[in-house]
Amino acid sequence: MGDTGIRVSRLILGCGGFGGVGSVPAFFGQGETKEQAFALMDAAWEAGITTFDTADAYGGGRSESFIGEWRASRKPDGLVLSTKTFNAMEEGADRGLAPARVRRQCESSLRRLGVERVDMYLTHAWDPDIPIAETAGALDELVAAGKIGAYGLSNVDGERLEDALDHGGFDWVQDSYSLLDRWVEDEVLPICAREKLGFTPFSPLAGGWLTGKYRRDEPVPEGSRMTLRPEAYEHLRNDGVFDGLDRLAELGDPAELAHAWLLAEPRVTAVLVGPRRPEQLAPALAALERSLSPAERSELAALFP
Repeated sequence: MGDTGIRVSRLILGCGGFGGVGSVPAFFGQGETKEQAFALMDAAWEAGITTFDTADAYGGGRSESFIGEWRASRKPDGLVLSTKTFNAMEEGADRGLAPARVRRQCESSLRRLGVERVDMYLTHAWDPDIPIAETAGALDELVAAGKIGAYGLSNVDGERLEDALDHGGFDWVQDSYSLLDRWVEDEVLPICAREKLGFTPFSPLAGGWLTGKYRRDEPVPEGSRMTLRPEAYEHLRNDGVFDGLDRLAELGDPAELAHAWLLAEPRVTAVLVGPRRPEQLAPALAALERSLSPAERSELAALFP
């Protein structure tokens, strides 16, 4: 992972659906149950995925608690944990990256995860009210105290990434990136390459759009991301995207190709996957065995200009 010395698996299990749907308080208590989360972690670990990614606010703390209980039960050797902070833990609670809050939230994450130290810690969003130098100072204190191994940034653009690097020792970036979401190519990925930062994209399937589940002129499947968070993906509902999806399906399994496309980008360290069921790991695992050439990668990108 960049210059941290931390080794991560090429696929990272995203645990944002454990006990909720991301950090949205309205969905806390939904998502995967503890039993379903355990089944996903078991399947991921068995497949060689040794890195799990969560956040304090996922499921209002349930995600971290589920991981902590799984870890205590299974006692996995070599598990690498990544968690984040910014969002509120419940409706009306505080949020942000004030130093005191960062220290407090890190301690609460360690308790839920059942560890004395977490390998990787991320700012989950940019806080316009707190100078990034102050947040970085708190994170440096946590490193010095042995509470975290390294720290990074999530959901940042190029300008904010440059600002953060001027004021702290951030080691990697976690942004959305997929065939249907390529904004990081303009500034973020070049900065990561220049500064030798790690890069771990999330939403490799663009909320399920790259699985082929959404069809032209058909209702969206019940319970899909388009029913839970339509505002995030409504812009994709157009003929150009559907034409590209049709062509992608002609070339192979869309989800496998979407993951392979990311893994073939040399600036990508590891890809976060967020399956709802163990069998949904299959396309990402198959993509590990499918090496795309630069020409093949360009061909896939051209399907979605």
